[in-house]
Amino acid sequence: MSAHTAILLAAGGSRRLGQPKQLLTIQGVPLVRHMAQLLLATQPEELVVVTGGARQAVEDALAGLNVVRVHNPLWENGLSTSLQTAAHSMGPLSLPTLISATDQPALTVDHLLNLLKTGHQTETDILTRYSEDAVGIPACLLPSTLQKVDQLKGDQGFRKILGRQTETLYNPALEQDIDTPESLLLARNYGNID
Repeated sequence: MSAHTAILLAAGGSRRLGQPKQLLTIQGVPLVRHMAQLLLATQPEELVVVTGGARQAVEDALAGLNVVRVHNPLWENGLSTSLQTAAHSMGPLSLPTLISATDQPALTVDHLLNLLKTGHQTETDILTRYSEDAVGIPACLLPSTLQKVDQLKGDQGFRKILGRQTETLYNPALEQDIDTPESLLLARNYGNID
């Protein structure tokens, strides 16, 4: 397995959902812990978990895991601030980095490993493609891409600044994330959330 680092974005306030999505459970395990365990199973050199909303409860859910917890005091200003907080906490950005969030309960270790493998083989940034016109995280980014983190603003992720060499890995199951009470109900109906 190629050397890499990982970032878990767990800072959101879950306003539309009305409760911290990070603390929803899969077979009794908080979603943030479940996602951290998936990323740890890829054996990263370092896993940085960015906290924000529900900070203490999220950090408590990570107890005992070999992760670096960093708090983003500007989490309400959007995704870019969490990506910047993570990248700035990591020191020299010299390895490919897996980036994931806490709201895709259908994520598997196999998908993360395939992102790493494809990124290593193609030496490009790899995004997940959910459908013909929807791409995003989880992603595996090159160090040169992560170094552009300060170009991001507001709720912007890396997708808008990625070069043409970007590849995608198709996984339609990951289009179903948890942002609203309706999407939570759907995830429960699929058996992805308790």
